[in-house]
Amino acid sequence: MASHRRPKQPSRTRVTVLTATAAAAVALTSQAAHADPKPTKNEVKAEVDKLYHEAEAATEKYNGAKEQQDKLKKQVDALQDKVARGQDELNTLRGELGSIATAQYRSGGIDPSVALFLASDPDSFLDQASALDQLTVKQTESLQEIQAKQRTLAQQRKEAQDKLGDLADVRKALGENKKKYQGKLADAQRLLNSLTAAERAKIQEEEAAKDRASRATSERVELGNEAPASGRGAAALSAAATQLGKPYVSGGSGPNSYDCSGLTQWAFAQAGVGISRTTYTQQNDGTKIGRSQLRPGDLVFFNGLSHVGFYAGNNQILHAPKPGTVVRYESMDYMGTFQFGVRI
Repeated sequence: MASHRRPKQPSRTRVTVLTATAAAAVALTSQAAHADPKPTKNEVKAEVDKLYHEAEAATEKYNGAKEQQDKLKKQVDALQDKVARGQDELNTLRGELGSIATAQYRSGGIDPSVALFLASDPDSFLDQASALDQLTVKQTESLQEIQAKQRTLAQQRKEAQDKLGDLADVRKALGENKKKYQGKLADAQRLLNSLTAAERAKIQEEEAAKDRASRATSERVELGNEAPASGRGAAALSAAATQLGKPYVSGGSGPNSYDCSGLTQWAFAQAGVGISRTTYTQQNDGTKIGRSQLRPGDLVFFNGLSHVGFYAGNNQILHAPKPGTVVRYESMDYMGTFQFGVRI
């Protein structure tokens, strides 16, 4: 006889587990379908270049703080030396005042008429007595000089203390900017590490090709025959050209490595011209000009003043580009936002 019992229904708990499992599977499938695709080599390179630009901006602020620190340090050293010399002078004045007081004490113990009677040489004694009469005048002058020196010393000590406070603030800014650009460089390196070995090799080969084309005379970009901005501009550009192939290093100011403003400062120094250290200050070292007015030897600024190089002619610049590269020629078309030129 056939059984007519109902088939056993799955428990509520089992249904719940199965439903949750199915939902999770659907969610995972959906996430996989909508997951962000791996960035391409060109996308990574663009983001790395952006990070390098940000690192360069932080580097320029670091350079500015470093320059300010060096100036403040010299001022502090000079003030502290002045304070030390002033203290020596004060000690000398106090010694002289002590000698005067001793002379007064010694002469004050004997009545002048008795001293004259006892003197073996009355004329000599009268000369000495006349000198002793002037001691109080000398003592007053010495006291006034000591008081003036004390006021000066107090002012110099306060000035030195204020400079030391400024120096501490600048050193703090220095550390913050250094940490910032190092962080940007580390982010860029992590992005590069996300690429395959073949993709990284391809980027390196592209950069190496630019460097070879820049250095080799037969392959170098055509610079044209434009008249230079000035004799000094031409001399600075020529000096910079002798540094082709030198590596870019944040904070480098030559002669073994450079960052962008370190190269321009070094090159102008070889031409006998002193300019400031950073892009933010070099923009004020000459006359601002537009792109159509550029001549070889002019400075050219890009990307919110975070980068500077030399205009070399025929739309080319000579500069220290970014980490991982060397001093080279490059088209202005690849440089991002042009700000203005500056003629020293």
